[in-house]
Amino acid sequence: MSTLTPVMTPEALDTTDVGTGDDLEARVIVFNCDCHTYQQVIALFCKCIPGMNSSRAFELAWRIDHEGQATVYSGERKAAEEIGKKLVAGGLRVGVQ
Repeated sequence: MSTLTPVMTPEALDTTDVGTGDDLEARVIVFNCDCHTYQQVIALFCKCIPGMNSSRAFELAWRIDHEGQATVYSGERKAAEEIGKKLVAGGLRVGVQ
């Protein structure tokens, strides 16, 4: 059983090393601002987020409206930052983590 501990240690180190690269997984979070209609938010999501469709965009808009925020994209950091910039340009309150 003591051989399992060293196997887990390199995994933690690999995770730390990956964190320094550009391909680090990130997420785009949109916060409720009460200044956009559902239609505006859905249109922005469909325009700015790859693979988004109107049904999924509505679900996310509803979650933002009722829960205060929602993760609208998870993936490569560069892509997340670009999506975040586009959504901010559309007037949404956005965070990229």
